[in-house]
Amino acid sequence: MPDSDTRSVARYGRWLQRSVGPHFTVGIGSSEGGLLWPESSAELAGTLSSLPCAELECLPSMQRLDSADGPIYLRAITLPDACGAGWLVAIARHDAAPSDIELDALADAMDDVAAALDDATHLNTEMDLLAGELAERYEELHLVYEIDRHLANQDLGTEVLQDLLQSCAEQLNADVACFVRPADNLTISATNLSKPIHNLDLVLVEMRGDLFRFVSSSRTTLVINNTDDPRRAYIFTDMPYKVLACPVFQGIEMPAMLVLLNHDSKPDFSNSDRRLGEVMAHQIANVMHMQGMFAEMRRFTEQMAAALIEAVEAKDPYTRGHSERVHLLSMRLGQGLRLRTEEMENLHWGSLLHDVGKIGIPDAVLCKPGRLTSDEYTFIKVHPERSYEILRHVDRLKGAIEGARHHQEKFDGTGYPHGLRGTSIPLLARIIAVADTYDSITSSRAYRAGSTHEAAVKEMTRVSGTQLDPELLDVFLRICDDDPALLVKLGVRREWDDR
Repeated sequence: MPDSDTRSVARYGRWLQRSVGPHFTVGIGSSEGGLLWPESSAELAGTLSSLPCAELECLPSMQRLDSADGPIYLRAITLPDACGAGWLVAIARHDAAPSDIELDALADAMDDVAAALDDATHLNTEMDLLAGELAERYEELHLVYEIDRHLANQDLGTEVLQDLLQSCAEQLNADVACFVRPADNLTISATNLSKPIHNLDLVLVEMRGDLFRFVSSSRTTLVINNTDDPRRAYIFTDMPYKVLACPVFQGIEMPAMLVLLNHDSKPDFSNSDRRLGEVMAHQIANVMHMQGMFAEMRRFTEQMAAALIEAVEAKDPYTRGHSERVHLLSMRLGQGLRLRTEEMENLHWGSLLHDVGKIGIPDAVLCKPGRLTSDEYTFIKVHPERSYEILRHVDRLKGAIEGARHHQEKFDGTGYPHGLRGTSIPLLARIIAVADTYDSITSSRAYRAGSTHEAAVKEMTRVSGTQLDPELLDVFLRICDDDPALLVKLGVRREWDDR
């Protein structure tokens, strides 16, 4: 018995000895007849070892057994700290038989100690249960914290689900954690393998079949631990893995589920695992909801952007497709520069909407086939600031504003609207300027045909360092050289096309 348990037993033994006084020698023994307290009493140890303790009836009161050395008094007890059953034992210290008063006092003392031991056992049991519940709540809170950390640091793409599943597999010590959405054949998994799973890809595919249909029909969490579970006849046939499958709800619909798999050699999925799995499934449902809202918001923004671009291009048919081409070239340049995801998102909108301010330019000026007068050119120069005025009211586009506002600035500081110079021009604006210049040169207008790629390169090289950022231009030209298909997609002519 551990030292802590021995000390606990000794405390109750001393209480019993004080209660009965000098009339009896008392001790505490195990159900097998071993002496637990006091450790140094050879007389009590011998007495207990001679008794058929395993055969005695455990009555909730004091019993008397007669032996060759005199009467022995026993009381069945429950030992503290999960040590099992045991006995209170007492033998008289004098030759004369104990009086009725002394025996009544002994019986009462034994009952009091036994009741106290029962209370202690119940309290310890409750404390163990509470400790277990606290441990489970800690695991849940830790898992929720990990989920929150992932959501705070990432975009809401499939990568966040991948990371959430990895955390789930690690926190629940599962071999596989898998998100299954059959409607679009989406299966995302993370592994924390104790040993390899044969044909894991096949296992993941099969999840979209009978397993999903069963969970979708029952709409409750499914736990299969035993190899002889009758549900295995039609779920995961011939695959002896332990399964925990939690439905993922979106309103009243169940479009997906979370599945945890373990080898049959690992411990069963517990009720705690079940609750943690359901916590994770609920968080995944929240992620899916946010992804849906984000996608809807993005669709709305794209539709609004398309409407604005259509309004601009309706004023000047010769610029039709210009915004899309500038967007394509800007995004390719952004990829070549290895911009961060957030910067690419801002470049996406800034390049698409860089000319939206032209809505305010009179048609006669915007569509004029000849050279513009000074006053007419002033109208043109106002359009970046008009773009800013239009876009600044849309919170979703705040990061894109500077790209649209400053794409007509020149690297030497002679551009408009603010005459910014060098790297004081926002990076996104410098990127859009390169793409805008290239498309303006290679696209046809009412008064001229579009130039070839080679002519555009020559002209852009000439204004490198004055109009355009030379470093960005070098990257852009490398992209064009490395990807001739890009020019074909844009419909740009080459010199040899004219021969």
